[in-house]
Amino acid sequence: MPTAVLTDRERTAVQAYLRLLHTVRAAFDGDGSGPPAPAVLPVVPPSVLAEAEAALEGAGLAGNEEEFFRMVRDWHPGA
Repeated sequence: MPTAVLTDRERTAVQAYLRLLHTVRAAFDGDGSGPPAPAVLPVVPPSVLAEAEAALEGAGLAGNEEEFFRMVRDWHPGA
């Protein structure tokens, strides 16, 4: 449960980051039904990465990772 009150832009940045995180985890984990696949670079759609970068910039959080990750932890403790 979120404990911080985020602005719309901050919330957009956190949500974009979580989508990116879930995409990367899924790329590494595959379907999760068997042993890990051989080490290969995951394919992350450029649009997902671009969305996260644009959202960070729009929220004024680019270069302020400490504050951003505090917001992520407050919004989604399991991330």
